[in-house]
Amino acid sequence: MAETILMKGQLVDFTGDPFAAPLAECTRIEAHGALVIRGGQILDRGPVDRITAAYPRARVVDYGQGLILPGFIDAHVHFPQTAMIASWGKRLIDWLNTYTFPEETRFADPDYAAEIAARYLDLTTANGTTSMVSFCTIHPAGVEAFFAEAARRGQRVVGGRTCMDRNSPDGLRDTAQSAYDESRALLEKWHGQERISYAITPRFSPTSTPDQLAALGALWAEHPDCLMQTHLSEQTDEIDWVRSLYPQARDYLDTYEQHGLLGANGLYGHAIHLEPREIDRLREVGAAVVHCPTSNTFIGSGLFDMAGLKAQGLRVGLATDTGGGSNFSMLRTMAAAYEVGQLRGVALHPAQLLWLATAGSAGAIGMADRIGTLAPGSEADITVLDLGSTPAIAQRSARAGDLWEALFPTIMMGDDRAVQAVWIAGRQAIGA
Repeated sequence: MAETILMKGQLVDFTGDPFAAPLAECTRIEAHGALVIRGGQILDRGPVDRITAAYPRARVVDYGQGLILPGFIDAHVHFPQTAMIASWGKRLIDWLNTYTFPEETRFADPDYAAEIAARYLDLTTANGTTSMVSFCTIHPAGVEAFFAEAARRGQRVVGGRTCMDRNSPDGLRDTAQSAYDESRALLEKWHGQERISYAITPRFSPTSTPDQLAALGALWAEHPDCLMQTHLSEQTDEIDWVRSLYPQARDYLDTYEQHGLLGANGLYGHAIHLEPREIDRLREVGAAVVHCPTSNTFIGSGLFDMAGLKAQGLRVGLATDTGGGSNFSMLRTMAAAYEVGQLRGVALHPAQLLWLATAGSAGAIGMADRIGTLAPGSEADITVLDLGSTPAIAQRSARAGDLWEALFPTIMMGDDRAVQAVWIAGRQAIGA
């Protein structure tokens, strides 16, 4: 029989969306709480006295004042860009040609792909991230490496073969048919195995012909339970490029919609410079957009309208966008989302930031019933934060009047030192 583990600490997760409801109605806080896990799932949670009395034989792990949270979820990453993160000073298209494409060509080598997959998951686990949605490369070996390493660790991840049949270099260019065939083969092998899900993955409209988008749209129609991930309206010069390549399209989103790549399981990264029609269609079909704040500022893309898009009913996730993003940490990503919000005149509450990195991203990728929560029956992916991990953070947190004020310095100044422990599928991955 699986071991029963009882964790003590401060428990925080969400019962609703803090962008849409008062905090008291959508947050679940146990200042002196306990969480019970067994067999990779959360069994129970509640006040420490009740839980310890109910499970007298459980192995106790006491985190003191540590903040026990659902593991962070990164809704848009490129794991093959791990080694080239923080590459200097280019706009999107130049940055892709100068750094991204040369690095991605290396993933034809299965050994290199395996090395980077392991390194990426080591780095993200150290930062408290337990699940992510990743673009891979066109090479099946790169997809296999990512999935195999995640399966070895028991992680819930989503990934897909990145498809490009134009405007990309030799070694990274496929065809409409090979994109369909190889994506389908990977999907049929991996989707639903262990904790792996497949995402149909056209990089973005400029690097796919209409024929390729149509082929991938057909594949999605055959497997509608899969996610479809791509990029949308990241930079203004990118949008101009899309207009020149798709002159008949009403807007950028329409290049996907015309080819069967708009739907409720669609995940559209960046979405900074959206037209009113695009916002309406994304909301109508129930698609999700993903905010990538460190990437958007690092590459100079623009300021995502979090408050405006949430007010209009869009589903939104949060992401590092490794390696356009400049950090592997979802704490740093929350801080950047706060800063972008300030530049747009809206101060996001700490609860809203935490929700985006947990339940919000889980909802965006269609997995709110499994991850991003501490609810009994969900999967036991857990991150524990030390709210006094550095002297600067500790002295500020000590003055806090409530939990959210105590958490905010860790969001703004925290790094991997704030990650006290990480549990993946009920097994401890980081911490004593």
